[in-house]
Amino acid sequence: MALNKRSQLITQGVARSPNRAMLRAVGFGDDDFVKPIIGVANGHSTMNPCNAGIQPLVDRATIALREAGAMPQMFGVPTITDGIGMGTEAMKYSLVSREVIADCIETSVNGQAMDGVLVCGGCDKNMPGGMIGMLRVNVPAIYVYAGTIKPGRWKGQDLTIVSAFEAVGAYAAGKMSEEDFIGIEKNACPSVGACGGMYTANTMSSSFEALGMSLLGSSQLASPDPQKADSAGASAKVLVEAVKNQIKPRDIVTRKSIENAVSLIMATGGSTNAVLHYLAIAHAAGVKWSIDDFERIRKKVPVLCDLKPSGKYVAVDFDRAGGVPQVLKMLLAHGLLHGDCMTITGRTLAQELKNIPKEPRADQDVIRPWSNPMYAQGHLAILKGNLAPEGCVAKITGLKSPKITGPARVFDSEVACMKAIMAKKIKAGDVIVIRYEGPRGGPGMQEMLAPTAALIGQGLGESVGLITDGRFSGGTWGMVVGHVAPEAFVGGTIALVENGDSITIDATKRAIQLNVSDRELAKRRKLWTQPKPKYTRGVLAKYVKLVSSASLGAVTD
Repeated sequence: MALNKRSQLITQGVARSPNRAMLRAVGFGDDDFVKPIIGVANGHSTMNPCNAGIQPLVDRATIALREAGAMPQMFGVPTITDGIGMGTEAMKYSLVSREVIADCIETSVNGQAMDGVLVCGGCDKNMPGGMIGMLRVNVPAIYVYAGTIKPGRWKGQDLTIVSAFEAVGAYAAGKMSEEDFIGIEKNACPSVGACGGMYTANTMSSSFEALGMSLLGSSQLASPDPQKADSAGASAKVLVEAVKNQIKPRDIVTRKSIENAVSLIMATGGSTNAVLHYLAIAHAAGVKWSIDDFERIRKKVPVLCDLKPSGKYVAVDFDRAGGVPQVLKMLLAHGLLHGDCMTITGRTLAQELKNIPKEPRADQDVIRPWSNPMYAQGHLAILKGNLAPEGCVAKITGLKSPKITGPARVFDSEVACMKAIMAKKIKAGDVIVIRYEGPRGGPGMQEMLAPTAALIGQGLGESVGLITDGRFSGGTWGMVVGHVAPEAFVGGTIALVENGDSITIDATKRAIQLNVSDRELAKRRKLWTQPKPKYTRGVLAKYVKLVSSASLGAVTD
């Protein structure tokens, strides 16, 4: 294989001899110095099931890279376990870790003059963090997802981690026995792999297939299954070919390929976090993309898949039914996919989908036929109004009525809100406001899975509204609106809401309104003062100084 320019930095120049000497210490022989150096960004961690199955995948990919004539060099990237940190101070680091992961990849790949990079991760922020890093360095790259967890079972019902969060609310409300509460907790997570519904991890990994940066059919495989390791090996071989042909991330990630990814997200009922992450991915790629583009795509793409959290099925069911390739072929057949977009294989997306049928198999109901979608339009709506002039994100499917007007119940933190929910102080018709949890105010935009799941468990999921300048887990559903911008910390209108104020959420009109006069709001604004930052040192303090609005993707560069 021909020597690449980045490898020449290692093998030529005045520092040639010391560089060779150091590389010999890590296994390079005389013939290896002309081979491309491929970084393997390893997100393995024993702290959480999402990432605990990564090492075998990385080992398989490393072997395949060597067999294909490359020199793999492994380095670590961190991961934050959202499911464990949820509802605690630790959750503030979750979104921050997206930037840290991107920084680690940029630092390692550019700092070691690597010719390509294979990124392997599993938990929610691993995917967007990895993609942002890949786009920054812009050397040939591929994403290998760690795979999904298998569903747990309790009394004949499939379980995911969200089942455990919802059980907290149901048990507190007296709607669940202690036996079932403990049974769900013990059986919700039976294997390694990321949370099993179309939550954030599976949303982002599946969208990378549509984006062209992961192999088709790879994202919804179960982490422990041998097919997942096979996919890692195949990905490594494809990457070596991409290095030979100099196919780079910014050649693949374009406005059209991002449209493909967002269309896939809408069709599968994916996570609200995808809005935040694709704004950031587009920023890293230098692609013009705004929050309003999600609404443009939503209006024309139906929801085709019956997947959790608001549907019935989990990721392994989706994979068995045809998975991402099947949905992409349906979108392509109906003019809602750019088939001419290049993929990491060097072939177009249409070429990759050539042998996939245009309609799903009749022996399954995970993927609906085009003539009978779950919903005629997408589920991630961008709402605007005086409460969110820059926009906010609502998941509007799975609801009997996507509209509510009610009195505000205001909380300045997620913890304070959770205490009120567990004390049964929230009633049907209320509109909860959780503020000072935005990118700068939180800091870090905590996910609100604990309160939303508790509301579901108490039977209030469709009768109580919840708005926040923080985020929601991909497992959240209900009358919820997140990413409210501008956030409270910078003086957004959400900072001016008082208990008892009337608030309207109307997803059909894409509107969110604080029913208070402009004159009264101006009076309140004069009395408002910005709170002091909660952190003054360390990574969170740096994040507060750098991070942008959620409406711009909460980016730090």
